[in-house]
Amino acid sequence: MSNKVYLTNEGFLEIEEELNHLKEVKRPEIIKALKDARALGDLSENADYDAARDEQAKVEGRISELEKLLETAELIEKRNNDKVGLGSTVKILYDDEDDVEEYRIVGSKEADPSNNKISNESPLAKAIINAKIGDICVVESPNGSYNVKVLEIK
Repeated sequence: MSNKVYLTNEGFLEIEEELNHLKEVKRPEIIKALKDARALGDLSENADYDAARDEQAKVEGRISELEKLLETAELIEKRNNDKVGLGSTVKILYDDEDDVEEYRIVGSKEADPSNNKISNESPLAKAIINAKIGDICVVESPNGSYNVKVLEIK
């Protein structure tokens, strides 16, 4: 498994947006909560202070995680529509079910199956990467293997 983190431009922007929100909104809220809690006196038995410190630790941890993610991310640039690759939107036909589905192949940090964004590390994506229109691919999943046919690549 690769240590690279792949992101689409949209995913990169969503992470930047979350990071900015944490820095510009959440951090100042926590600082204010800490000041207010300190003003109440004894910090050793101050539940508000403890809660604000816990929240501060979570937010700072998330900020650090997002900054590292953005520093190490490799942006996915869609090159062509001849072969399935990272960033491709693909229509596939499930042979067993005569069911057509459309998926976008994204990096694992951006995967969202409920919105048809599948990770490049998923069994389906691994099976169809580098496939061309008309190719039938065997997907090896924990529940057994099945075939899919690539109908369209965007």
